[in-house]
Formats: sequence, structure tokens, C-alpha cells
Amino acid sequence: MKAPKHFLTQVVSVLLGIGFIWCLSLPYLLLTKGNLNSIGVTHDNSLKVWMETSGVEDIKKIFGKFMNNLLDTIKSSNCSPKDDVKDSKELQALQIKMEAEKVRGQMKDQMIMELRSDKTYLQQQVSQLEEFLKLCVEKDKKEIQQIKAAEQMKEDENFSLPPMDGYPNCKEKLKWMKNMWRTDPCYSRHGVNGSLPSIFIYLSEIESWCPVLPGRVVPSAVVENSEKKMDPAVVRESLKGLYPSLANKRQLHWIHQRIRSMEEVWVEAGRSLSAKYNLTERTAKQILVHPGALTDESGTHIAEDAFSGGPLGEQVQWSDLIATLYILGHHLHLSASIPALKAFLQGNTNGCPPQHSKVEPNLIYTDIVGLRQIQEVIGSSWIKYKCIFRILDTFGTEPDFNHPDWVTKHHLHGPFGGLNMTLLQFYTMFPHTPDNTFLGFVVQHQLISKESEQFKSTKRQNQALVYGKRATFWQGKEAYVDVIHKYLDIHGTADNTAAIPSYVKNHGIIKGRDVQTLLRQSKVFVGLGIPLEGPAPLEALANGCAFLNPKIQPPLSSLNSEIFKGKPTIREVTSQHPYAEAIGEPYVWMVDIHNETEVERALTAILNQTIEPYLPYEFSCEGMLQRVNTLVEKQDLCSSTRSWPPLSALQVVKAEAGTSCKKACQRMGLICEPAFFPNLNSVKNLAKYSVDCQTSEFSDGHLVYPAYLNSSKHCVFQSDPLLFSCVRSDQSLIRICPCRDYIKDQIALCKACI
Repeated sequence: MKAPKHFLTQVVSVLLGIGFIWCLSLPYLLLTKGNLNSIGVTHDNSLKVWMETSGVEDIKKIFGKFMNNLLDTIKSSNCSPKDDVKDSKELQALQIKMEAEKVRGQMKDQMIMELRSDKTYLQQQVSQLEEFLKLCVEKDKKEIQQIKAAEQMKEDENFSLPPMDGYPNCKEKLKWMKNMWRTDPCYSRHGVNGSLPSIFIYLSEIESWCPVLPGRVVPSAVVENSEKKMDPAVVRESLKGLYPSLANKRQLHWIHQRIRSMEEVWVEAGRSLSAKYNLTERTAKQILVHPGALTDESGTHIAEDAFSGGPLGEQVQWSDLIATLYILGHHLHLSASIPALKAFLQGNTNGCPPQHSKVEPNLIYTDIVGLRQIQEVIGSSWIKYKCIFRILDTFGTEPDFNHPDWVTKHHLHGPFGGLNMTLLQFYTMFPHTPDNTFLGFVVQHQLISKESEQFKSTKRQNQALVYGKRATFWQGKEAYVDVIHKYLDIHGTADNTAAIPSYVKNHGIIKGRDVQTLLRQSKVFVGLGIPLEGPAPLEALANGCAFLNPKIQPPLSSLNSEIFKGKPTIREVTSQHPYAEAIGEPYVWMVDIHNETEVERALTAILNQTIEPYLPYEFSCEGMLQRVNTLVEKQDLCSSTRSWPPLSALQVVKAEAGTSCKKACQRMGLICEPAFFPNLNSVKNLAKYSVDCQTSEFSDGHLVYPAYLNSSKHCVFQSDPLLFSCVRSDQSLIRICPCRDYIKDQIALCKACI
């Protein structure tokens, strides 16, 4: 009969457990009954501390374990009657007990159900408590972030930018960093927290995009790094050290061949330039050269077609640039594929400056295809290299095609435009666009000493060499070639697909040295109208051969020609070779190939004259060495603190309405210099040149500013420096043009530039 007593003990235990659980849940019930929004910061913090010290998960585990044990204890209680009942009284008493036990069993089942319900309820309450406390913590964090944002905003409002003179890319970098500073943890390690002052301090003291704030001292480590001396640039006496890096790149095979054939001439030109100018006080730059159009990934096949009559203009320019930079003593890093590009830029793609002694380029020479490849390889980090790019661009890029917003607004989209670069970063093959920089190339005519002696005795024959390697060049030109054949034997260097007249002696696709031989034997180099602006006509002049330059009417441009379609320029081409056109007679003869009388008149004059070989200095090896050396040393597009060309070269010219600055300067025997536009872009500065602005405004609505209306003396200045232009005009506005002089046969350099 001890079972009931034992059962009562268990029931008491259950009740005590329920009471214990109720006590534990009491604080939460008190909290939930109150207004949650009225809980102050003190209560939130107390709950936060209680959560961190006890742990919601631990509480849930304790409740669950306790309830499970309690239920197991009740289920396992033994209240069954014993088997030793012997008489009827005992049986009757046992039945009464069994009825009581049945009632108790029902009570036990009811209690178990209630306990299970209480367990579920308490678990739900604990989960809600956990969510509530999480909301409290998130609320704290949000309030802290809001406080920090408010403080940062207040800090930004109280921070005023210092003058940006000499730091043209500072504002652009500030905008980029404002949005991108979280992309690399190194920025925060250098103290950047998203506020304008922290970003500005980083860009001025860790990097050099912005001026150092007044009163702040640049850390000594940064100063030591910036003042670290580089190797001296010494003019090299050989190109042999360059050949291994060329030989193992299949895409540069033609370039390798051309440089080898001209090594003696390059070395001699380096010696000659060193004798004329002091080239000793220079530092050797780290220069990356990446001709993107020659890579396999470009899909252009320019490198593969070089030995089968394909276009050679780009390869000629790359060849001569590489040789020039190497002779001048710089460290070249050549890339001709995407993997090679990635290998060089590996470790340079992070936003912060390098912490290790890896190679950082001082200049990057590429083309438009290569620029896009580099952007893909290094992503948004390419912006830190933006100002050191030099982009080889055969036909040039004009401001309206370069400016992304202008391109979109005026529907000027194309594969080569919208690059948002400084216009002087585009390096052209000929000096046809003063908004860009003239890089040029070398006309291959100088021969090594033994060959030079051999050609002194070469006599000119009564023959002409036709400028046309492809079948398409000859199509529709039969009557023109027939007229020339009346006076001269005709030779050609066309591929096997060309359907040429039977009287033409075709030599096929031959090496450059063999072309030199034919030019020295010929009296006339015959242009067929295409290809446009190639190097061959200047090679003919350099070998004493007159050039028949076909006129083009109407002029070709991107507005009416498939050849120029998509090119970022509307320059009009009036002949097969505009640069040669400017040289004029007796070397260059303009002809309408459809006018037989005009062609015969030019041929008669050529056959009755004797001309000496002629080559402008800017297209010689020495001329290119001089020009490129000056550009590398003095053309700094990352900072305007170094004024170049020197301001002393500026000459201000007023252009008539409807006249571009390019033409206005040319009429005065000068050249338009876009680097001087900022110096004319204010009322104060124009007053120095007798331009009286009674009223004025800034605008980015046109490409002809600064300009003025003569009747009202109202001046309009350019608000967007990327829209300065030498080549645009307006019928109602008088342009104020920045002009400069230039060295004869070296148009890229002013007289005070060297």
C-alpha cells in the first residue's frame, strides 16, 4: 500500500516543477505585457547583456530537458496492485483502490497532456523572446549606424575641398572611392571609412591623386617611396637585348623582323641624337607595351596576314615605337596575349598601392582593342592607370566621339568611341588631328652601309611602281593605269588574286628591302586611291620617287564611307594621302584619275625633272627618337603642375565665324595646341589677350568654347574640359584659339619644347 504515497510524492514534484517553470517565465510575461516601444535604452542594454551571458539557446535546452524528464518520471510511476490478494475483502478493497488508481491514471494522463501543452507554449514563448532580443540588438546597431552616418554627413558638410590645380583626376577619383571603398579591405586599413575627409586624406597621402591638405604632413614612408631614385636611362648601343622578348611571341614576328633589319640605323640615330642633346639626366621608365589588335583574342588576324599582303601600317608603328623606347634606355614589358597581360598585371589589380617590390608601369602603350582588354582584366581598378595610357589610334579620336554623355545624347555610338580619355592620350600615325598627339613612325629607306654603297650606282629606269597589293585596289582603275603605261613600264607588288593588266610586271608580295630596290629604280609611285594614309608614299619620296596622289571627290569621312564607318572622327579625307598632299610638288602630284589630260600633264612634268630623295625629319629614326623622348619626359597627363608645352609658346588667334581653330592657326603658320585651352577659359585670362567680355557664362553645350559674340561682347566658356576642340567651328561664334609655333618637319614639338 505504499504506491499511493509514492505517487503523491511524484505529483508534488510535478507541481513544484511547474512552479519553477512559471517563475522562470515570469520576467518575459512582464515584458510582453508592457509596451515594447516604451522600453528605453537602459532596458535594451540590460536584456542584451542578459542574452549575451545566459544564451537563449541554453534556456531552451534546459526547459526542454526538464519537461522531458518530468514526463518520463510520471509515465514510469508504478501504481499497479500486487499479486498477493487472497480474500474477497481484499479483492473488494483492491477494486476500490483500482478505481481510485483509474481516476488517478486519468488525472495523470490529463496532467501529461497539460504538461506537454505547457512545454510547447514555453518553447514558443522562448522563441518569441529570442526574436524580441534580436530586434533589440539590431535596433541598437541601426541607431549606432545612423549616428555614425549623421556624424559622417556632418563631417562631409564641414569639409571643403582645397584647390585642385595640378590634380585633374582628383574629383573623379573621389567620386569613384566614395562608391567603391568597400571593394578592397586595404582602403579601410589605411583609414578610409566612407567619409569625404578620410577618402581625401588617402588619395593625397597614400596615393598621389589629390593635393595634401594644409597642415598635414605626408608620412615619411610615402615620401621615401615617391622619391626613390630610378635607374638612369642610358641610350643603348644595341638592340640585341630586345630580341629574346620579341622572338618568343608569335604575334610579334613581323615586328621582330623589321626591327632586326633596321638595327644599324636605329643605333646610329641614337648616337646622333645623343651628340646633339643632353640625354643623360633621365630616369628609365617601366613601360608596358600591349598591342591589343595583334593578339589572337582580338580576332583581327592582323599578325597572321602580315606576310600575305595584309595591312602593315599598325605593325610599322608598333615596331618603331618599341625600337625607339628600347634605344632610349627604358625597361620594356611586352604583352601579346591576354594571359601575358594577366601575368604582368597580377598583384596590380588591388585598389591600394603595392606593398611589395613588384613592377608598376609608369606608362602603358596600347590601342583601343588593348584598352578594352586591360579594362576587362583588372576591372574597376584600371582607373588608377587611366592617366598613364597612351593609345595608338591610326585615324584619331575627336572630342564629341570620346565623351560618353555626348556620344549618347547625339547618337554617335561606335566600336571605338566613348572612351572618356584625355584627347592627347590618343597617339596618331600622321599629324592630321591636333586634338590628339602625333606619334608617327619611321619611313624605312636608310640601308646598312654595304647596301647603301650598292644603291649609289643604281640608275633609275623608265618605270613606275603601282601602290596596290590587293585585287580590290585595282578594280575600276584600268583606264588610269593604261594612260601611265603610255609613258612608263609598269611594275607591281600585288598578291596572286589581283586581276591586273597583262603588261604589268608583278613581283608579288615581297620584303621591305626588295620594295626599296624597286622604288630606287622607278621614277613614279602610282597611287590607286586606296589604301588611305599608308606609309608607302613617304617611302617612295625618301627613295627619290615622285608620287601620283589621287584626289578624292567628294571627300571621304565616317559620314559617307564604309572605310571610315564607326571611326571616332568626321575628318574629311580629300586625297589618298593628305600628309603627302601638304608636301606638294615637285614630290607629290595631285591627279584626278578619271581625267586623262590631268594625269598626262603630271607624268610629263615628272619625267622632265630630277628630284633628290626627300624625307621629313619627323619620319626619320632620329626624328622619332627626339619626339618620343620629349613626350615621355615632358608630357605628364596625370598632373598639370608641370606645364607642357611651356606657356611661353602660346599665341592667341581669333578665328572668323565658321572657321575652326585648326584652320585659323594654320593660316598664321602655327598649329592649334589643345593643352593651352584651359589658359584661355576665363574672363581674366582673355583680358590679357585683348578680348573684352562684357558678359560671360559657362556651358558644355558646344565644342567651340571659349568663343564670343562680337556684337554683344558676350563670352562663352567651356565647362567640360573633355569637350575642348581644335577642329570644330560655328557659323555664329568667333573662336578664341590657342596656337603655338613648331619646329620645321617636327610638328609635334614647339621651338621651346626641347
